[in-house]
Amino acid sequence: RLGSATSLSSASINARLQELVRLFRERTEKVKEKLIDSDVTSDDESPVASAAAAPVPAAGGELEGDKPLGDDHYCEMLCCTFKHQPSLDHLKSCQFPSSIDPLTNLMYVLWLFFVVMAWNWNCWLIPVRWAFPYQTPANIHYWLLVDYLCDLIYLLDMLIFQTRLQFVQGGDIITDKKAMKQNYLRSQRFKMDVLCLLPLDFFYFKVGFNPLLRFPRCLKYLAFFEFNNRLEAILTKAYIYRVIRTTAYLLYSLHVNSCLYYWASAYEGLGSTSWVYDGEGNSYIRCYYWAVKTLITIGGLPDPKTLFEIVFQLLNYFTGVFAFSVMIGQMRDVVGAATAGQTYYRSCMDSTIKYMNFYKIPRTVQNRVKTWYEYTWHSQGMLDESELLVQLPDKMRLDMAIDVNYSIVSKVALFQGCDRQMIFDMLKRLRSVVYLPNDYVCKKGEIGREMYIIQAGQVQVLGGPDGKSVLVTLKAGSVFGEISLLAAGGGNRRTANVVAHGFANLFILEKKDLNEILVHYPESQKLLRKKAKKMLRSNNKPKEEKGGPGDALIIPPRADTPKLFRAALAATGGRGALGRLRWRLKELRAMQE
Repeated sequence: RLGSATSLSSASINARLQELVRLFRERTEKVKEKLIDSDVTSDDESPVASAAAAPVPAAGGELEGDKPLGDDHYCEMLCCTFKHQPSLDHLKSCQFPSSIDPLTNLMYVLWLFFVVMAWNWNCWLIPVRWAFPYQTPANIHYWLLVDYLCDLIYLLDMLIFQTRLQFVQGGDIITDKKAMKQNYLRSQRFKMDVLCLLPLDFFYFKVGFNPLLRFPRCLKYLAFFEFNNRLEAILTKAYIYRVIRTTAYLLYSLHVNSCLYYWASAYEGLGSTSWVYDGEGNSYIRCYYWAVKTLITIGGLPDPKTLFEIVFQLLNYFTGVFAFSVMIGQMRDVVGAATAGQTYYRSCMDSTIKYMNFYKIPRTVQNRVKTWYEYTWHSQGMLDESELLVQLPDKMRLDMAIDVNYSIVSKVALFQGCDRQMIFDMLKRLRSVVYLPNDYVCKKGEIGREMYIIQAGQVQVLGGPDGKSVLVTLKAGSVFGEISLLAAGGGNRRTANVVAHGFANLFILEKKDLNEILVHYPESQKLLRKKAKKMLRSNNKPKEEKGGPGDALIIPPRADTPKLFRAALAATGGRGALGRLRWRLKELRAMQE
C-alpha cells in the first residue's frame, strides 16, 4: 500500500514538473525570438477592433434605435386597423428628381424610348398619309389623336427632362437647376426642338388636313441618335441592335421610295401606262415590291414611257445604287466589329500553328497548344485579360480587380491583418493563367517564385514514395505557394508536386511584384515575415512522440532541465513552495536509488 501511494504521488509530481518545464521552454523561445528578430514587436499579429458601444436604453425602457421616426398613422376599416404611410410622405418619396444623369440613369433611357417611338410614328406615317389614300374624313380623328399625343411627348421632353440633364463644365458635374436650364436653352438641341414643334397645324383650317404640315416633327433626330448611344452602352451584345438598326435604315429607304412611286403613279394617272401602278391589289405592298426591285437593281421592270417617268426612274436607279452600297458597307462594318475578337483569336491560332509546323514541333505538343487556345477563348472570351484592362485608368482597374479577386485574396491566412491598401495594390498584379489537364503547376524542389489562387477547376497535390499519390485536392478559392513569396528560412523551395486535375484557371502573384509592393508598406512587411516564420516552423516541427507505459516517472536528468528553471530554484534558496518541491524531488531520487 505504501508503494502504490508513493507511485501515485510520484506520477502527479512528475506531471506537474513536466508542465512547468514546458511553460518555461515556451517562454524562453519567445524571449529568444524577440532578441534575435528585431522586427517582432509584440505577440499580436493585427489590431483588434474595439467593440461598439451598446445602445443606451431610454427612460421608457426602449432602445433609442427602436423609436419610430414619425407618428404612426392608422386607417380603421370595419373591425380591423391597418397601418399605412402618410400621403404627404408617400408623395415626397415619389417626387421627380431635380437632376438627371444622362449617362447612367435608366429612367432617362426609358423616356428616350417613348420619344423615339413618337419620332418614328411621324417619320414612317407622314409619307404614307401624304401619298396613299389611307387618311380619310372618317378616320381623321384617330390620326389626330395619335399625332397630338406624340406632340405632348415632345413637349414634356423639352419642359421636364431636357432642362434637368446634368452636364460637365470645367471638369465639374453641374446639378444646379438654373445652370442646367440655361445650358439647354443655349444648346443646338433646344433650337431643333423648337423647330420641330412649330404650330403649322393651324394651317389645317385653310388648306385642309395635309400631313406634310407635320413634316417638321421629323427634325427631332437628335433624340434618336442619343437613344442609340445610351442603349448600346447598357446592352451586353450591342452588335445585335446595330444590325437591327442598319436593317431598319434599308427598310425605311424602301418605304419612302414606295410612297414616292405611288405619288408618281397618281400624278401620271393610275393604270395610264404600263410603268405606273395599275390600282389593283394592296397598293402599299405592290408599290413596296416595285421599290425593292428598283433600289436593289434586280431588273425586270417595265420601261418608262413619258419624260417624267424616265427622269423618275433614273433618279431611282442612282439613289438605289448609292443607298444599297452604303447599307451593305455599313452592315459589313457592324458584322466585322461584332466578330473582331473571333478574328483576332483565329489569326493568333493560325500564326502559332504556322510557327509550330515550321519548326516541326511534335504533334502531341501541337494538339495541347490548340486545346489551350480553344479552352482559353471559350472560357474567357479573350486570350489575355491584361490587353483589355490596360486601356482603363488605374482606379477602374482596381475596382474591377476588387470585384473579381478580393473575396478570394482576403481569405489567405498569410495576408490577414495586412494593410488594406497593400492588398488592393496586390490585386492589380494578379495574372490569370490556364492549365490543361495533367499540367504541372509546380514541381517538388524547384525555387518558388509565385503564389497561386484557384479561380476555377481543381489541382492535386502529389506525394508519397513514388511522388504520384494524391495527398489532397484543392478546389476553387484555395491558395497554395504563399510561403514561397517571402523566402524565409529556406522555404522558397516547393515541397510537393502540384498537378492540374482537368482544366484549371489560376491567378498568379509573382515574388518580384510582391517585393515591389512591400517597399511602401514596412509594417505589413514585418507582419508577413513573422507569419511566414511561424508557418514554416509549424510545417517543419516534428511530431512529439507520446511516452509509453514503461517509461520512467522521473524527468530526464540535467539535459532537459531548462537553465531558467534551475536559476529560479536557486534564487528561492529553498523557501516557499519551490523549496518544498525541491526537497520532495530529492526525496524521490533517494527512494529510487
